[in-house]
This record gives sequence, C-alpha cells and structure tokens, in this order.
Amino acid sequence: MKKKPLLKPSRPFFSSGPCPKRPGWSANAVEKLAYLGRSHRAKEPLQQIKTLIDLTGEVLNLPEGYKVAIVPGSDTGAFELLMWSLLGKNETTMLVWESFGNDWAEDAVDQLNLAACKVERAEYGDLPKLNEVSNNSDICFTWNGTTSGVRVPNSNWIEKNEERIVLCDATSAVFSQKLDWEKLDAVSFSWQKVLGGEGGHGVIVLSPNAVRRLSTFYPERPIPKIFRLVKNGKLIEGVYEGETLNTPSMFCVADALDSLKWIKEIGGLKETIRRSDKNFECLQGWVDQTPWIENLVSDPTNRSNTSVCLKFSDKRIVSLNKDEQTHFVKKFVEMLEAENAAFDIKGHRNAPPGLRIWCGATVNLDDIQNLLPWLDWCFQEIISTY
Repeated sequence: MKKKPLLKPSRPFFSSGPCPKRPGWSANAVEKLAYLGRSHRAKEPLQQIKTLIDLTGEVLNLPEGYKVAIVPGSDTGAFELLMWSLLGKNETTMLVWESFGNDWAEDAVDQLNLAACKVERAEYGDLPKLNEVSNNSDICFTWNGTTSGVRVPNSNWIEKNEERIVLCDATSAVFSQKLDWEKLDAVSFSWQKVLGGEGGHGVIVLSPNAVRRLSTFYPERPIPKIFRLVKNGKLIEGVYEGETLNTPSMFCVADALDSLKWIKEIGGLKETIRRSDKNFECLQGWVDQTPWIENLVSDPTNRSNTSVCLKFSDKRIVSLNKDEQTHFVKKFVEMLEAENAAFDIKGHRNAPPGLRIWCGATVNLDDIQNLLPWLDWCFQEIISTY
C-alpha cells in the first residue's frame, strides 16, 4: 500500500464557491473595517459602498463610461436582473455548455417567454460553435463554465454591434482571466468566487451600450423591485453611487473591500491572473503525468484556470455505471476530507462524476503542490478494492 504523504495543504480548501478566503485573511480585521449595526444609507457606510464600487472598476481596468453596481442574489440574482431588464428587443442566442448556462436558457424560454430565442448547446467539456452565432443577435453566455471547467479562450467570435447587447456571466472568470470588456455590455459576478468573499451579493458591470438599452427599452413584463434599474423612464443613477437596491451586509461589503485591497497590494489584476495560471499549470502538469485521471476538457485552449474539472480515466472506473462512478467519487472525497487533506472537491451534481478543484487566485501554489500526493494516495487506497 502507498504510504500517506507527509505534508498536507496548510489551507485544504478548494471549493468552487464559496471559494477560499485570501491568504492572511482575518475576520477580526474585516470586522474592524465594517460598519456593523449602521444604516447602509448613513454617510460613512454609503461612502464605503461607493469606495468598493470605484475600487472594483479600478482593479478590473474597466473602460471609461462603464458603470458598476452591487445587487442582490449573488451572481444568480445579478445575471437574472440583467436578463429581465435587457432582453426581448432583439433575437436572443443562449449559449449553453454547463449547468448555469442551462439555467439562463430555461429562464429565457420558460420564464421570460422570449419570442425569438435560439439555444445553442454543447456537451460538458466542449463549447458550442461560437463562430456561427449571429452578429445581430443579443447573446447570453458564461465566460467560464464553473461546473464544466470550459472557458471561452477569447472574444474573437464576438463582433461589436451597438444594435445588440452581449450579456456575460463572468463570476468564475473575473479577476483570474482577461476579459475583453469592450465587447461585453452587461457582465455579472459575485464576491464569493475569485475574491474569496461571502455569498448573497452580486455585481453588475454595464457598458454605455447597455445603459442606452436600459434607457430606451421597456420590456412588457413585471420587473421585481430588486431588479429595477430604471424608474419613471430614467436610469436610477444612485445605484452606481452606492445606493443599493436593497439592504446589503456591511460585513460582506467590508470583506469584499478587504479582498480588493489585497489584490492591489500584491500587484493588481496581472498578479491574480498569474497566480491562477500557476495553480492551474501545477495541477494540469500532474494530470498529464497521471494515467488514471484526465481533464474533462479535451481542448487545452478551452480549459479553465479556476474551476478545474477532472474525470477518472482508469478502465476499472470507466466500466462502472454512472451511479457506481458517483459512489466512487463520494468515497474519494470523503477519504480526503477525513484526512483534512482537501475539502469540497467533488464535481458539480449536474456534471459527469469526477473532481472539481478550485485554482483561483486566493489559493496558494504550495497548497496545490501538497494536495497532489494525497490525490495519488487516495486513488491507490480505493482502487485496490475494485
């Protein structure tokens, strides 16, 4: 039997959401920064929210004229807010290659009842034919498929057209991958992914083109109050100045601000992308040398550097039915958790049975390095019973 590795990850947290806190994070430090027990409308808390909005735009290097707002409901609420507010003027193309993209497609077809809506699909591990998307259609897509580990490699397939808008769910890409903001009109993300923040809050980024759509297009559907960006035909400008649509957690606001300050301290967006890339390269290097596991994504150019999805390729596992494979994965992750070697690395429930290991910027490279021998040990322990 293979001996247990001597070293363990010092922070064995590899969840794809909520993701690990930043290195050196302290709840006490965040508590001192937070305006707890204060009204979010009061002068100092309001200014802190505005500071968070401004710092978000600064760290992301957003183009001039782009607006940022904090909204309810994490990334799910943020992207649905964008869909409810912006879609219906043009034909819409929904691009689906994992579970969240599928959720947005179901929203478009079954909830919004969009009359002209095309859904282009691909299986887990692949991308739809992006180059065949209409240049006149509104587009909805995920930049990085959190549950499949597939990302779009670039934005070359998007042709800039001010008569249509491009909606992008970038929650597991932003701060770890380079986004082409000039080609994106309405983007959503949450603090709980690459920032290692808390859940429950979403962020939207709007281009001038999206603002123009909001100001001139009024869909004939009910818009819940927490989705409303327009009142009496005018943009609610206060939303982009810190006047949130509902009551935020000031602890979560302070926590997100703490993460952004950390990003600035370590070198900004360039450094968080580098950290994510190095983590992924380390993990993928091990995958390439390990005969019993593969990346779920066959095309290297489409592989995520954050939510890395892996599948077991050993013939003893491949020959099992789906329920038996799921049971194998369950045993695998439970054994690692019992050893305090890795937590929350089971693949998403809607994805093929396998592992999902977060490699975002808040994960330290040495923790990835120290995880790998434990994966080897765990596999040998369990496969010997098959």
